[in-house]
Amino acid sequence: MRRSVIGPVAALASMALLTVAMLPLRSHLSIATTALVLVVPVVIGVVFGGFTAGVLSVIAGFLVYDFFFIPPYLTLWVGAPQNWVALGVYAVVMLPVAKVVATMNTTRTKERQQSLEIRRLFQLSDLLVEDQPLDVLLTVIVSTLADVFGSSQVALLLPQNGRLEVAASTGTPLIEEQLHRVVPEHGAPASLDAQSIEHGDLLVLALTAAGRPVGLLVMSGEGASNQDREPLLLFANHAALAVERAQLREEALQAKLTEAVARLAKTLVAAVSHDLRAPLASIKAASSTLSDAELDIAPEKHQRLAKLIDLQADRLADLVQNLLDMSRIQSGVLTPRCTIISLANLVQDVVSDVSATLRNHDVVMDVPADLPPVDVDLVLIARVLTNLVENAARYAPKRTPIMIGAEPDSQETIKVSVTDHGPGIDPGQRDEVFGLPARRDRDAGAGLGLTIARTFVEAHGQHIWVEDAPDGGARFCFTLPIALAIREESRFVADSHR
Repeated sequence: MRRSVIGPVAALASMALLTVAMLPLRSHLSIATTALVLVVPVVIGVVFGGFTAGVLSVIAGFLVYDFFFIPPYLTLWVGAPQNWVALGVYAVVMLPVAKVVATMNTTRTKERQQSLEIRRLFQLSDLLVEDQPLDVLLTVIVSTLADVFGSSQVALLLPQNGRLEVAASTGTPLIEEQLHRVVPEHGAPASLDAQSIEHGDLLVLALTAAGRPVGLLVMSGEGASNQDREPLLLFANHAALAVERAQLREEALQAKLTEAVARLAKTLVAAVSHDLRAPLASIKAASSTLSDAELDIAPEKHQRLAKLIDLQADRLADLVQNLLDMSRIQSGVLTPRCTIISLANLVQDVVSDVSATLRNHDVVMDVPADLPPVDVDLVLIARVLTNLVENAARYAPKRTPIMIGAEPDSQETIKVSVTDHGPGIDPGQRDEVFGLPARRDRDAGAGLGLTIARTFVEAHGQHIWVEDAPDGGARFCFTLPIALAIREESRFVADSHR
């Protein structure tokens, strides 16, 4: 409507301007020159309004030509016969000119529109080629279709639970009656081909990839009915391939995740079994001996076996509690309950508790008593030290010392280390030793001790690592935070000396 008004108005306005400009020079202009000048408004009318506006411009130009520029002036009467020829030639020539210009203009407009569509479709193809999550990809498809084709409704339906469901949409949502019209009886797109199908006011395209149905693309018909269907079908093919690729990628990721979870579950079961095996074996052996009525057990041995059962039961309880604490910390449910304690006292208590494990090793402690106190969870850090010392005893040769040291690491932390003279750990495996499984040379199984140690240390906002010992073996190190009050006092003293 706007184009049909602009064209004639532009033609009449330009014709009026040219007429006003030529009237003072009318006696100096030939009839042929005037006719050539009046070609311009006709071309303007065709360019802005199409062929219909061009025809109206030819009629208006004919009347202006006759009324103002062919004698007698200011009348439609034509005097000389040659003037009739001039008018006839103008009308006969200008109508084909209008037609040619209109055709060229339409062709140029169509080419420009197709070029724009192709450029947008290429941009869409680039987006579809990118590796994007399926939900993001579906949103890109429907929103871009709505922009390119001007559709007020665009929806993408994918098979879910045996039926076609709307996976993404933009604009006005499809109502139940519309969905009932476009979805096949059995709810699957297998019965549709790749051609577009019109259902009343909706245009439906089946998305297929290599002959396999992927889903349905539904859009309002007013946006696509005036467009060339080939670009739309081309885009539908690209969209189908992209959707299928994204679905396959998500299925592959899900399969990998399932496999990883299964592998982790097996590793965790193996690790827990490894840590349970030794105390359960000790409990079983001691309880079987005590329960055998035919054995004459001395009171001292009877008491020793009972203590062994009690000790190993405590180890099992500690393991279960450590596993629960580790899972709670990792899930964010449990946070360390920190208190200010002396590190030297903590190390001494841990060594006393694990003395039975260290009967084949001497423990050398290098923990200065004047170290600043640390602000930690006593139970968790005691478990870290216990696990590291037991790990060192497991791998160090008999009658070799195990060293526990501590030294300031910075103004805010203290570094604690546990050193053994075992086979050491290969540099390429040091990042893996705190995970599942944690294996070292000559180990028959993998336990959870180092994994628990890392979890408890990181819960304090600190870090743990392993390095080579100076005389061979492995040195496990971790940092602990100095109590805040002590840190502030150290800063004050340092500032006062400056």
